[in-house]
Amino acid sequence: MDLFAILALVGGLALFLYGMTLMSSSLEKVSGNRLEHILGRITNNKFKAAGLGMTITAIIQSSSATTVMLVGFVSAGIMQLSQAIGVIMGANVGTTVTAWVLSLTGIESDNLILTLLKPDSFCPVLALIGVVMVMMSKKGKKKDIGAILLGFAILMTGMSMMSDAVKPLSSDPGFTKLLTMFSNPLFGILAGAIFTAIIQSSSASVGVLQVLSATGALTFGSAIPIIMGQNIGTCATALISCIGANKNAKRVAFVHLYFNVIGTIIFLALYYTANGIFDFAFADSQITAFQIAVVHTIFNVVTTLILLPFTKQLEKLAMLTVRDKANEEEIVPILDERLLGTPSVAVEQVKKQAARMAALSRNALLLSLKCMDKYDPELDAEIVQKESEIDRFEDAIGSYLVKLSSCDLTDRDSRAVSMLLHVIGDFERISDHAVNIMEVSKEMYEKDISFSEDAIAEIKVITSALEEILSIAMRSYVTEDAEMAKHVEPIEQVIDVLKEELRAKHIERLRKGNCTIELGFIFSDLLTNYGRVSDHCSNIAVALIEIQQFGSFDTHQYLSEVKHTSHNSFEELFNEYHEKYALPSEVK
Repeated sequence: MDLFAILALVGGLALFLYGMTLMSSSLEKVSGNRLEHILGRITNNKFKAAGLGMTITAIIQSSSATTVMLVGFVSAGIMQLSQAIGVIMGANVGTTVTAWVLSLTGIESDNLILTLLKPDSFCPVLALIGVVMVMMSKKGKKKDIGAILLGFAILMTGMSMMSDAVKPLSSDPGFTKLLTMFSNPLFGILAGAIFTAIIQSSSASVGVLQVLSATGALTFGSAIPIIMGQNIGTCATALISCIGANKNAKRVAFVHLYFNVIGTIIFLALYYTANGIFDFAFADSQITAFQIAVVHTIFNVVTTLILLPFTKQLEKLAMLTVRDKANEEEIVPILDERLLGTPSVAVEQVKKQAARMAALSRNALLLSLKCMDKYDPELDAEIVQKESEIDRFEDAIGSYLVKLSSCDLTDRDSRAVSMLLHVIGDFERISDHAVNIMEVSKEMYEKDISFSEDAIAEIKVITSALEEILSIAMRSYVTEDAEMAKHVEPIEQVIDVLKEELRAKHIERLRKGNCTIELGFIFSDLLTNYGRVSDHCSNIAVALIEIQQFGSFDTHQYLSEVKHTSHNSFEELFNEYHEKYALPSEVK
């Protein structure tokens, strides 16, 4: 090969790898939360898990990305090791789709239909459509679809460049001798594993092998061990990813490694045993890109079928490799940074953790309201513990969202990140007010003082309204129901009215001497905390409505429009809740 051929080969490889990366990342973005939906359906049924793993990998065209996701899920405690094993096996089958697509470069025919299937025929058209969609489309999804077409065209162009660059090698005796060395299974496996570990993609590695097959110097005997090695080399990504992870996440990476190593041993043992008995005539014949795709698929399908019944044994082997240590406490992160590699999945996981934070915040407040009926030291400790846990959630989720916001996000995911950044502060502040309300109850308990019957009756009314606004705000957030969220602001206005009415009535009791100044301060403090909680519920609801309807935030403008312009639905809801939470007529 001369210098220009080497430059063409390197340039082709660069285009090939870039095209595959662009196509894979764009496929992930287009699939969006479908990946999360698919993974959410995983059960302990190993066959179903394998099917899901195959589906995910076929969608995103990367078994490495799927395995890294699994490391992140298991590390974060979202998925069990036993559930991940079936997905890993399915991922190996799903990754064979790429080899079949790349085998189209080997089509040689005068038939019009077959000629149209050649990449050289349709890639320029795909590239043109892709460029137009990327440059002209304002919507993120159309741009991503354009990027998929463009990535595929670049990938195939790189493949063609590499094929043209290596064709002169078919007459090079040195190159032929080098490939003959790979007929030795050990050398072939090592070569495939090392090259795949370097470029961190078995699909790309198989594609390069398909390019080399165009020289006509690659035989079945030398290609089969290389393909086996490529499957082992792809484990490097997961092994690197598990560095610093907890022991269960490390076990996922080792299961992936053992599955491919054991599969290689079994497959090669069967192949060479059968070859020794039947003396396969094809062993020394040339292998084509299409036949490489066939061998790659057969290896992964056969290995999966053989080892799928032995998932428990693979799990035990991984647990023996990464052992439990005495008195070791497993630290499960709220969110795992490995998921940042697939932003759409990371966003869905943040939503789940934020929903947990919302539930904790709601429970803390309800416990504090229960304390107002009767102070309980055990409830006191539980509220403080929940508030501390919510603080940990806010720190972890906030830091994670900052990192996530710098990733390449779809418009939908970008809006979700914006909303999450707004609402987690409200969840945390609600828990702070829960502690404040509990401390009011504790102060009254320790001083052995209590409100009058009239004040207690009034507090029950506003407490019921607070419980409802809290419930609606949290449920609408978790279910992303903007219509339900529109009920929050009318209740918030009712609570504001109740606060003023309750303060006026309490001042009247103070003037009549039916209440002490000390209780007056406590009562005012309680109403302030109630009002602040309802304000935060309003913030949560408005964030949801604004993001879903307008894609951005302008809270003040929204509230101004709702309150000061003609909104029949708002007025109707306000009147309904005002009547529902009217103060008892007997209260003076």
